[in-house]
Amino acid sequence: MKIFSKHRFAGFALCVTAAITLSGTAIDARADQGFKSWVANFYQTAAASGITRATYNKAFAGITGPDEDVLQKAGYQPEFKSEIWQYLDSRVNPFTVRIGREMLAKHGRLLAGLENHFGVDKHILLAIWSMESNYGSVLEKPDRLHHVPQALATLGWADAKRSKFARTQLIAALKILQSGDVTPRHLTGSWAGAMGHTQFIPTSYLLYAVDADGDGRRDIWNSVPDALASSANLLAKNGWQAGKTWGYEAVLPRGAARYEGQTKTLAQWEALGFTRPNGKGFPRQSDRAELKLMAGANGPAFLMVKNFFVIKRYNAADSYALAVGLLADEIAGYGGISQPWPRPQGALDMKEKFELQSRLKELGYYNGEIDGNFGSGSKAAISALQARLGMEADGEPSQALLRRIRK
Repeated sequence: MKIFSKHRFAGFALCVTAAITLSGTAIDARADQGFKSWVANFYQTAAASGITRATYNKAFAGITGPDEDVLQKAGYQPEFKSEIWQYLDSRVNPFTVRIGREMLAKHGRLLAGLENHFGVDKHILLAIWSMESNYGSVLEKPDRLHHVPQALATLGWADAKRSKFARTQLIAALKILQSGDVTPRHLTGSWAGAMGHTQFIPTSYLLYAVDADGDGRRDIWNSVPDALASSANLLAKNGWQAGKTWGYEAVLPRGAARYEGQTKTLAQWEALGFTRPNGKGFPRQSDRAELKLMAGANGPAFLMVKNFFVIKRYNAADSYALAVGLLADEIAGYGGISQPWPRPQGALDMKEKFELQSRLKELGYYNGEIDGNFGSGSKAAISALQARLGMEADGEPSQALLRRIRK
């Protein structure tokens, strides 16, 4: 395995995570013409950044209008819309942990090499891979992928709030195409231009992408070594502290919620009465940590150290960084958190979600993956069973339904 490449690593790029709200954008013949004019006019900007006409033409060959799906997805971000326990349940669960451990066994030599070279915990890399593309499975679903130049041009043309970001990313995407690292057909990504196994936005790709397999290309779409090494490089260049954790679950002393958002040394937090759930103190007493209460004073408390904030260079949401840290710990076998989340009365916890889904499958109502995520298939199964049991067929999972099934 080759870790070094001709490409040097430098700089830093923030992944933009602000939610986008689009309203009343009409996609019709006039819009198509407006989009075409925008693309034609943008070449002058691209040319000023060194993009050749040949590259530009290849990028937009066959593109006759905007990507309507991009405009529909642009306003939704689960990191900011879901309750923290809902967000974590769908990302840190027995399914993602099991697949993570399978990937650890499959790519163990690669991951050990990356950890040794970059100093980044291999379990963190696996957790990011899971979070970003479900260990690459998303890349096998063409309906989930977008042609990056078209997607970014759509945002640049139609969304004033994200236009500057989209234009910058479009130039970067064109530079990637011009470098020969990827063909136009394979330059795919999310609605906002995040690409490959570990979902790099184009500017981050230019700064951090690594040719780890030594084939002369930084192929984060098809090469697992390139993708994971690129993520390790991003974290390392942004200050990852080797051999240290991302944070600690803490028992919140009475009245201590007032300290939320404050940063102190772990020794100072101990002096205020903070301990770990097992009653032990914190290691590395001189390390500074910020108190985070993701669900208020009635939920779990966390003392977040440096590496938590390095993870946020990937995605600025606290919920994202927490999910990465918790999933990494579960894959490594450290176990989950001890304190429960303040779920609404009657709501299912993660284990109950898996049980309900499994029972729906046993009864013949559901034939999808047992992953704890209640999408359209699971909700249709619930509705059908609720109707049979004489319950309100709202399709929502609940303890009431689970109790009925158990009987």
